[in-house]
Amino acid sequence: MTNPTTTRIRTAIAGVGNCASSLVQGISYCRAKGEDAVGVSFPDLGGYRPGDVEIVAAFDVDARKVGQPVGKAVMAAPNCTEQFFADLDDQTATVSRGPNLDGVSAHMLNQPEDRSFRLSDAPEMTRDEVIEVLKSSGAEVLVIFLPVGSQKAVEFYCDCALAAGVAVVNGIPVFIASNRVWARRFADAGVPILGDDFKAQLGATIVHRTLANLADMRGVRIDRTYQLNVGGNTDFLNMSDHGRLLSKRESKTEAVQAALEERLADQDIRIGPSDYVPWLNDRKVAYVRLEGRLFGGARTNIELRLDVEDSPNAAAMALAAIRCARIARDRGMAGPVVAASAFFFKHPPEQFEDTEAHDMVLAFAHGDGDGAD
Repeated sequence: MTNPTTTRIRTAIAGVGNCASSLVQGISYCRAKGEDAVGVSFPDLGGYRPGDVEIVAAFDVDARKVGQPVGKAVMAAPNCTEQFFADLDDQTATVSRGPNLDGVSAHMLNQPEDRSFRLSDAPEMTRDEVIEVLKSSGAEVLVIFLPVGSQKAVEFYCDCALAAGVAVVNGIPVFIASNRVWARRFADAGVPILGDDFKAQLGATIVHRTLANLADMRGVRIDRTYQLNVGGNTDFLNMSDHGRLLSKRESKTEAVQAALEERLADQDIRIGPSDYVPWLNDRKVAYVRLEGRLFGGARTNIELRLDVEDSPNAAAMALAAIRCARIARDRGMAGPVVAASAFFFKHPPEQFEDTEAHDMVLAFAHGDGDGAD
């Protein structure tokens, strides 16, 4: 096994947007602050710490990012997340020009300059060229931060990762780890896969699940619920094309349904992005309501408003998932990593209650197999 005390986790990024910005800032922040870093999830996993993650390659399509060092690219428009750590001189990996595929929707090209994509004039990389970048950079893990709805693009990068022998952390709701065909491809290739769709550090989904679990624990019958989300980053702008958010709505809905003792009928549950408000920038505001019945059928309801900076919320989980992917590689694991996927993602191959999934991650990090038994 590789000695984790002396080895960086060489990581590539597909999609240099807001989540990538928070991830890159977070790595440098954790290196600079050490044990004084605030809000770190799992400071130590199997001997790996957040500052051990090293970005060695990145792919994007925007002219303001392609060809730039990743530390500069993550600060370029249309990124609008909070800049909580500005000293990114250690982030020198060059952003390569990936293929367009379906990673950019047409309506995203017709927005004001600070909100739109500006496609690079550089030639789009071929499959062989992307594989070569992954191999030559020594990448061990590829984290996918492409826009929601990028089915073909996600599958393209997963195919490249398989060819290069690179583990994948799929942060978006294109179903790979939870898709039997793709899961088998990763297993057959001897490559680990974690996914799908990050469950944020303290976001709407984990809060909603916790409330649902609490109701079940106390014997409350939940009759109906909703979770409505608004935000101002390019993710919400992208999802204003409703054809691109179907998998996102499915991922978020299933994450909550799985936390309920009894599944709700489709007409009694509504979860997902509902509007784009430009001046919110990377803030996401979630409105959650649960209606139910107490003892004897007495009515009750819960109303909650959650306001968070969206991308750091995901990046915290990405830093942990990347380390779990490296642990899986160290152990020669292949296919979906069940324990880590159950805790870090909304749509994992197998759903577990959150406290159980947390224990599974710790067991996995301490060497107890996959942590799923």
